[in-house]
Amino acid sequence: MSAVLPTDPSHSDHGHAAPGHADHAHDDHHHGAPTGWRRWVFATNHKDIGTLYLLFSFTMLMVGGVLALLIRAELFQPGLQLVNPELFNQLTTMHGLIMVFGAIMPAFVGFANWMLPLQIGASDMAFARMNNFSFWLMIPAGLMLVGSFFMPGGAPAAGWTLYAPLTLQMGPSMDTSIFAMHIMGASSIMGSINIIVTILNMRAPGMTLMKMPMFAWTWLITAYLLIAVMPVLAGAITMTLTDRHFGTSFFNPAGGGDPVMYQHIFWFFGHPEVYIMILPAFGIISQIVPAFSRKKLFGYASMVYAVAAIAILSFIVWAHHMFTTGMPVTGQLFFMYATMLISVPTAVKIFNWVATMWRGSMTFETPMLFSVGFIFVFTMGGFTGLILSMAPIDIQLQDTYYVVAHFHYVLVAGSLFSMFAGYYYWAPKWTGVMYSEARGRIHFWGSLIFFNITFFPMHFLGLAGMPRRYADYPMQFADFNMIASIGAFGFGFMQVYFFAFVVWPAMRHRGEKAPQKPWEGAEGLEWEVPSPAPFHTFETPPKLDATATKVIG
Repeated sequence: MSAVLPTDPSHSDHGHAAPGHADHAHDDHHHGAPTGWRRWVFATNHKDIGTLYLLFSFTMLMVGGVLALLIRAELFQPGLQLVNPELFNQLTTMHGLIMVFGAIMPAFVGFANWMLPLQIGASDMAFARMNNFSFWLMIPAGLMLVGSFFMPGGAPAAGWTLYAPLTLQMGPSMDTSIFAMHIMGASSIMGSINIIVTILNMRAPGMTLMKMPMFAWTWLITAYLLIAVMPVLAGAITMTLTDRHFGTSFFNPAGGGDPVMYQHIFWFFGHPEVYIMILPAFGIISQIVPAFSRKKLFGYASMVYAVAAIAILSFIVWAHHMFTTGMPVTGQLFFMYATMLISVPTAVKIFNWVATMWRGSMTFETPMLFSVGFIFVFTMGGFTGLILSMAPIDIQLQDTYYVVAHFHYVLVAGSLFSMFAGYYYWAPKWTGVMYSEARGRIHFWGSLIFFNITFFPMHFLGLAGMPRRYADYPMQFADFNMIASIGAFGFGFMQVYFFAFVVWPAMRHRGEKAPQKPWEGAEGLEWEVPSPAPFHTFETPPKLDATATKVIG
């Protein structure tokens, strides 16, 4: 569809198409685009919905971050300073729920909405109105989660995993939180159906599955995972609800129920959920590393198979979260070996990224800095996970700060760093302006350094035996806790800096104008449309070259 893709700079300034019929089509659509609040409330355009998801998730990141800083302020020194132990447990519970369901997952859906149609040459997502609905479900769910602090008895204090029997003893906020998670789950399932149908049915002619960008592959597999496991979570929390109000005894031992059954059901959802939060990150990094190495991705097919293998294996490792629940040794051995096995496809991906960089013409703009930072710190998180996979060691480290350090290395330095990399990489295409490279570097180095100051000492705290979710601790843990708290406030400040000095100026269109293809080594259809991307792109399917990354015509 070369007619709609500008090659003449005079056209790309305004997102105009080449002369002729396409110019007329462009004018029609641009004049037809809604303005003001209607544009956002009734949004069906994938770019607008992607923007809404990203803004919502960043807001929830800030809310969850404030809860985290309250936790770290309380743990700055021994003794009870700011909050009582009950409120402390409410903070840890809601920090986890808000970060997982409100920040990380919606952000990746935002990236999917923005980039997938551009990457596969589709005009939009398959189900535009369902797309709008699945976003607006997030708002009441997020408000219910945050609002639970203001209900009688305060927010749930059962940990983000919502283990019975604690959940059976919580106040009314437990019910609103369960309702909120149901709504978010419905949103996730609708978003996943939309992504699967879009990728399978709306690719440009000539783009076979094995020519798709890695980001599209990782999201296709992630969407299947979401559809498989969100109903499992819904089942677990519905059983909790009926135990609380309708006289059932699924998890109540007094009525013949079993609290450990809840753990099995929850972690059958929970472990694939961990990969739901990291697979799209793998996709983003797999786009950025080849671009700044100026090489093709090493071992594309093996990367696709590795993602599929991770997804399949994620269903048979759930009970490694439960080594201390009285599992038979045979069970411990099975889950131990299965967990070790899942590190193999993950290591394949890390090897391929490093091999892509090997002898490439590398440059280190901010997206590449975050990608290399991701690979380095995510690998450390992977190694601590491998250590925790060994049942005898895990039994010692269960529920200590070692586990907290492990999953924050995977989820903060994994998911969050990849999102920052993706933002710096694609934002010129979204906003039409280049970010400030100096500010991007400050954000990267500040985040990387403060992240490690925060979470690296937690490994030592865990090895020394400090349990998590405790509001107070003896004197021997004081120094590392103080260091971690200082790092946490620094890390939080860097994210405020990111929004104020990187995102906000771009939203106001302040900065140097972005070219159509700001990165020399970048490949893919998203770089074939002007910057900023026009409201409507690929109204007729593009004609692709043999690599399915460029438009010919």
